[in-house]
Amino acid sequence: MYVGVDIGGSKTLIAVLDDAGVITEQIKFPTPEDYDAFLNEASKVISGLQTKEFQAAGVAAPGKINRHDGIATEFGNLHWHNVPIQADLEKLLACPVVLENDANLAALSEAMLVKDYEKVLYVTISTGIGTGVVIKQAIDPVFADSEGGQMALEYNGKIAIWEDFASGKAMVERYGKKAKDINDDATWHRIAHDWARGFIELIALIQPDVIIIGGSVGVYFDKYIEPLEQELSVYDNPMVPIPPIRQAARPELAVIYGCYDLARSKYGHN
Repeated sequence: MYVGVDIGGSKTLIAVLDDAGVITEQIKFPTPEDYDAFLNEASKVISGLQTKEFQAAGVAAPGKINRHDGIATEFGNLHWHNVPIQADLEKLLACPVVLENDANLAALSEAMLVKDYEKVLYVTISTGIGTGVVIKQAIDPVFADSEGGQMALEYNGKIAIWEDFASGKAMVERYGKKAKDINDDATWHRIAHDWARGFIELIALIQPDVIIIGGSVGVYFDKYIEPLEQELSVYDNPMVPIPPIRQAARPELAVIYGCYDLARSKYGHN
């Protein structure tokens, strides 16, 4: 049995998966602002799981990590700094833990489902925006520490961070609605216009074979795919071809499955 811990800016999901990668238990709770409070809450959830023994665990952090020491150095939407999350969760779970960026893990799990494409760019749009690149079903070390959502782009005549004007949080601040409640084409075209600014930069740099969109906003693929493709078509040229865009097969659980995939690949045969 394996454990996946997906720490989000607003919610944390802890799930148990069997050897075949099937989720058998899952519990979600609001992510506390304080790290010690998070550990206390995680401890309560773990103690309440029916499964008590695990082969290994994968932990997803939404920010920058020190893989060598198992430390999460910065979190995008949480005020946690240099927290020894790998060691702390190893104590709580009593098993080996591997720590990785959440977007990388989501990219890994989704790339395994689209085997016809060698180079996969995964973009998660939720509270923030994250990116992951997978080549031949392995997290690309070149882009493992990239933060696509933090790109500085021109917006309304000023330089702004892409995530600050195009994330799910930004959508709520601007339109007063979450993605699930936005149904008019005009609003989605404005959102797609803001997304396209970042997507075209990523496409030019990475030259992916396919783009997969996930996250809590990514769920609503049918609402935005047509306007997004229209916005991106403006930039299409032989040097920067626009790749196919796909919805994540498991947009809200991609990270958890990535936790399992990475933990099993590292510790599954021990």
